[in-house]
Amino acid sequence: MTGKIKGLKCRECGRAYPADPIHVCEMCFGPLEVDYNYDVIKQTLTRESIEKGPPSLWRYIDLLPVEGRATVGLDAGYTPLVHAKNLGAQLGLDELYIKNDTVNHPTLSFKDRVVSV
Repeated sequence: MTGKIKGLKCRECGRAYPADPIHVCEMCFGPLEVDYNYDVIKQTLTRESIEKGPPSLWRYIDLLPVEGRATVGLDAGYTPLVHAKNLGAQLGLDELYIKNDTVNHPTLSFKDRVVSV
């Protein structure tokens, strides 16, 4: 991985791991999360650079734990938020929005976003 990622860190016990393709802590079986080097990221990432990106999840490439550029699932993500006015009223919420991943590409499934990364 590039300098934007320090490694992985267990969400439960805090144990550090190198940025390898592993998903759970060997000690406590807790989930591993990316430990970002924000000092490196803030040198190049700006609101403008994100806004100039493609209308997909790949506009956030600098914040994703992947190397290189997107090669699959180029259109995944960037799905609309739908105002759920009636459900919001039942729950006592004025502004409730639901993510509509049924318009995701290429398979029109919420799984497209996850599989792309």
